[in-house]
Formats: sequence, C-alpha cells, structure tokens
Amino acid sequence: MRADELPQATQDEASRITGLILNESIAIHRKYGPFLLERFYREMLCARLKRQGVDARMEVPIKVEEEGVAVDLAFRADLVVDGLVIVELKAHPEMLGIWNQQLLTYLRLSGLHYGVLVNFGVELLKDGYRRFVL
Repeated sequence: MRADELPQATQDEASRITGLILNESIAIHRKYGPFLLERFYREMLCARLKRQGVDARMEVPIKVEEEGVAVDLAFRADLVVDGLVIVELKAHPEMLGIWNQQLLTYLRLSGLHYGVLVNFGVELLKDGYRRFVL
C-alpha cells in the first residue's frame, strides 16, 4: 500500500506531525545552533514533541522478517513519532545524498510511509530538512 492509499485522516495526521517536527527542529536550531552532538538534538526534539502531545520514541529497534528469517534488530530509528513517521537525525556540515537512500530503506523495511531527515549541522535548517513519502 502507498501513502496516498491510506485513509485521509492518517495522511492529515502525518502532515500535522511532520509540521510539528519541522517547527520544533527550527526552534532547537535557532536556540542552540549547529554542531552539537546528534544525541543532544535527538533527546531535545523528542522532549519537545512529547510536550506537543505526540508519542515520540527514541532509538526504536526495527525488526525485519524475510522468508522465515527474523532479524530482531535490522536498524534503530532515531525517532518514531506516533507510529507514523520515522525521523532520521544528523549533525553534519553538509547534506549527503546517501542519507536519502538510508531513510527510504528504513521506510521500506519498517512498513511506514512517512519519514523526515533533519540535519542540524547546516547553517540554515531549511537546507537540512527533507520530508519523504512512500
């Protein structure tokens, strides 16, 4: 199933959540600036999202099953918000294209349809934010 085949309420909620992620990320970046540790941004964003009333979880293990083989920890999502959106965080001075592929792979393996890549290491956060929909 593709994201555009999901119920409209789910699509609307995913848009609301990704908007919250963007707004809170901008607020964090404005207050603290770039180049702190990724862990700092992850914990700060998680706390701020929870204050907004969403369920934000850090370092969520993602299990992958294929042909009877289950790998309990294929990867850990930096954040999963309301069970709808995977957030991949970075703190690097450049946006690397490989991160797009990383997040798309995470979305496919997790079965989720919405993802956000936030790189706090860039000078302007608008240059470090990308939204993905499968």
